[in-house]
Amino acid sequence: MDWNTIHEFDQWLTLEINSWDSAITDPIWQFFSDIPVWIPMYVFIVGCLIWRLGWKKGLIITLAAVATFGFCDQFSNFIKDLVCRVRPLNDAYMLENGLNVLEGASRSFSFFSAHSANAFGLATSTLIGFRLDKRLKYKGYAAWMYFWASMVAISRVFVGKHYLGDVIAGALIGAAAGFVFASIAKHIITRYIK
Repeated sequence: MDWNTIHEFDQWLTLEINSWDSAITDPIWQFFSDIPVWIPMYVFIVGCLIWRLGWKKGLIITLAAVATFGFCDQFSNFIKDLVCRVRPLNDAYMLENGLNVLEGASRSFSFFSAHSANAFGLATSTLIGFRLDKRLKYKGYAAWMYFWASMVAISRVFVGKHYLGDVIAGALIGAAAGFVFASIAKHIITRYIK
């Protein structure tokens, strides 16, 4: 299967999903795509990490989460400039075929979604951190964070900023980055923090 076939299939899937728009759901997708909305929840999570793990372990896991975010953001920009995939809302074919656009135009490229990578990276890194606390299993936290990350990721398709393939790749890269940075933090904690 060549790149053009994959791209055309991704265009079709993206248009199919994006067409499920309505006056009721559009504000929901815009809410999940809006990065400032994330800040209170993440500040609360940092507070809970410090409360459950103690300030040293909590701080190390927080630094791992910040490193995950920074890596995902910068690596996404690097790959976007390397691949140069035009965003759906800047693609004439997508617009002609009814793409619903809820956000303004963007000069950057599409592959892969930094929103998706950041959300899945932070979910993974903080979950690994919380699980250092053996008193709880954090199943509810895992369910909430991966639900949140999934909503952030799919919102990027609904607002017209990304193809479905962009957000899937972002989710996988973000989860992998979160796992790596949190594993490093876990190693540091296990070795140096009593």
